[in-house]
Amino acid sequence: MEFINLHTHSYSKDDTLLEVVNQYPWEFDATIPKYSVGIHPWYIDDVRLKSDLKLIEEKLQLNECLALGECGLDKRIEIPFQKQTEVFQQQLELVQITSKPIILHCVASFQEVIAIKKEMNIENPMLIHGFSKNKQVAKSLLDNGFYLSFGKYLLRNPELAEVFDYVPKDRFFLETDTIEETIIDVYQKASTIKNINIEDLKEVVKVNFNQVFKNKLN
Repeated sequence: MEFINLHTHSYSKDDTLLEVVNQYPWEFDATIPKYSVGIHPWYIDDVRLKSDLKLIEEKLQLNECLALGECGLDKRIEIPFQKQTEVFQQQLELVQITSKPIILHCVASFQEVIAIKKEMNIENPMLIHGFSKNKQVAKSLLDNGFYLSFGKYLLRNPELAEVFDYVPKDRFFLETDTIEETIIDVYQKASTIKNINIEDLKEVVKVNFNQVFKNKLN
């Protein structure tokens, strides 16, 4: 069974992996077989916003496009938070026409994202990528129907092990994002924390993937 990498910025062309490769509209690569596409809050650009949204709308209709994202909110950047919120909501409106999930970049904005999910009645699965916060934040997100994806900080921060262990097996994913380590490294760390062998862990993630992405794997 293949390893599933929920979120990566580099396509490895490795047949033993299923990678959801992050794509930005302004540098879209049609040769990547499975991807997500979205406007990251860091890179909002009014000059190309209309064309970016149009491309996202088009790609969301394709089978190769597995998810919207990464998109979201970040209070630690200079782009006005109101502007971020507007662009985020515009993207959410596009994905609501589909059943596809949303891969989220969320920095110091978890309550705002939860509120938007409720206000817009988002039924698409919402996944927080690169989760690194404490058990209290995790519980709040889980209670509101979010999934959590772990990678970089699971390898870097020993204190996150307790949080990852707390997350139910049907609510997590694993990823590499931009780190140099492989998705196998992440799975090995996760299997140690969960006290589960690699093959069983792969099956857990596969079941979650099938549930969220409605894309049945062999």
